[in-house]
Parts: sequence; structure tokens; C-alpha cells
Amino acid sequence: MKSIFKNIVTLVLVLTLAVSSLVACGSVKNSHLQSSSNEDAKYEIVCTIFPIYDWVKNIVGDNDNVNVTLLLDQGTDIHSFQPTTADIALISDADMFIYVGGESDEWAEDAASEAVNKKQIAVNLMEILDDEVVEEEIKEGMQAEKEDSEEDEVEYDEHVWLSLKNAQTIVSQLTDKISEMDEANQETYVQNSAMYMAQLASLDAEYQAVIDIASQKTLLFGDRFPFRYLVEDYNLDYYAAFVGCSAETEASFETIAFLAEKLKELGLSKVLIIENSDGKIADTVIEQSGTSATKAVLNSMQSVTANDVKDGITYISIMQDNLEVLKEALN
Repeated sequence: MKSIFKNIVTLVLVLTLAVSSLVACGSVKNSHLQSSSNEDAKYEIVCTIFPIYDWVKNIVGDNDNVNVTLLLDQGTDIHSFQPTTADIALISDADMFIYVGGESDEWAEDAASEAVNKKQIAVNLMEILDDEVVEEEIKEGMQAEKEDSEEDEVEYDEHVWLSLKNAQTIVSQLTDKISEMDEANQETYVQNSAMYMAQLASLDAEYQAVIDIASQKTLLFGDRFPFRYLVEDYNLDYYAAFVGCSAETEASFETIAFLAEKLKELGLSKVLIIENSDGKIADTVIEQSGTSATKAVLNSMQSVTANDVKDGITYISIMQDNLEVLKEALN
């Protein structure tokens, strides 16, 4: 299936490049969220997901010399996103293209390699983090993916943005890349980045302080679990129904029973789910446990829309909200 999709993406790239060769750089119009209304912006940076877009906006600041575009601005999960011809054309002309780099981003690798703009700087977050990237983990009681022909292939956890420590590393590297692209404004980018990284470091310290005094050190998810990097940052344990990139939606009796027993055994007050979840698995776990636990939502930022951004949502505000949820879940 993956090979079929890759062939389709390759065909889209070929057709797009044929069209792009007839269109002047920067003239491709799109409906994606953009940071600037200046159509004469000298540089175009295309970001796949919201956290990247927000980080870049904080580095660039008020400089309308750079237009930043969010590609996945309709609340589409990274795991199910399929680029359109217009998306590929936009990426092809961009001065910088920034993407996560996991298995869900194979199309992005192809798009970057076939860019019309030969000076394009392509940035893969998982390459930036290198040894900090971890493999997906099957925990005790977790529902395994249905077997397929690639079951022995190592799969890495893509959700690198859900770590404030990773965010600081990435923002530092993006600052260097953006400064390389626009050397004339390097000083501004470095100053903006320093102020933003101080905010990230401060919030990181808040997380550590909350977890240091928490009465519980374990989280329980009746859902997919994309927060592996977050729990590893603060030495928390967890149990979950599925891995973070799972396509499964139904949990087995064994998984439900295991999570219900853990909920009761640990005396946890919350069963966590991610945004846009129907919460049915969590409800069943709570019911089977016979406890008074309730559900709570941790936001993995995989469904942020353009309207959310216009309403003032930021990477830091979401991570602050998540911290408040953790305070309740761990006490």
C-alpha cells in the first residue's frame, strides 16, 4: 500500500513540476494559512504542521520580508494527510520547506528532492534531533498493530514536537537555517529566537516542578499515545491502548481489562485521551474499573486549524494547557 501511495505522489510531483515550469516563482496562489499579507515577500517558508509554523513565526517576528505558510491548516492529522497538486507546487517554489520527517512524511521527502527551487533549504526535524529520536514502543497491555509484511521494520515515533526540550533544540537549528536563508536579518532572528527559547525553557522548568511534587508518576491513556517524548523528558511512566501512530480504533477485551485493572491498582483519577477522540475506549476502561475516574484531554496539536491560530492558539498556550491537565492527572 505504501509503495502504491509513493508512486502516486511521484506522479503528482512529475505533473506538478511540469506545471510549475510554466509558472513564475511565488505566483502559485493557495488558501493555506499565511503569516503575512505581503505578496512581495522576498522569502517563502512552508511548514507542514502547526508547531513548526508557530516556532518559525516566533523566530521571524514582524519581518514581512518572510512569508510563513502552514500546510496542514484544516485540522488534518499528519498520519492521513495527502498533498494536493497545489500543495506540491507551493513546496516546490519555497525557499525553505520544513517537515517532521517520519514515516507519515515520505511524500515530503519526495517533494523536497524534486523542488523546482534548487536553492531551497529543506529541513527534516527528525534529522535535526538525530539520536534523540526514539522508536515506537509497545508497552504491556497495549493493543498491537495488525500484522503486515513490514512488521520487522523499525518505526520511529514522529511526535517529536511534544517535548519542550526537543522544541528548544529545533528552534535553535531553525534559527541558523533561517539566518542562512536571509543573512541580512540574522541579528533580528537570533534576538527573537533567544527570547522565545527563554519562554520554552521557563515552561520546561514549570513542567519539571509540577512533576517533582506530583503524588503519581504514571499516566493512563484510553487512546493513542503520542506523548512518548514528553513522558521521557520527566521520567514518567504510562500505559495506553495504542501507540501514537496507530490506525487502530477498537481495543481488545484484553487491553480494556488490563487498563481498567491498572487504573484501579494505581488509584489514578484521570483516563487521558487526545483531542477529537470520541472517548469511548476511555469510558469503557473507567466503567470496567468500577472507579470514579474521569476523562481528560491532552492536546497533541495534530488537529489545529487556521481558525484556531487566528483565535490566538500558540504552541506555548497548548503546552501550558497540557500542564494544567497533568497537574490533575498526577495528583
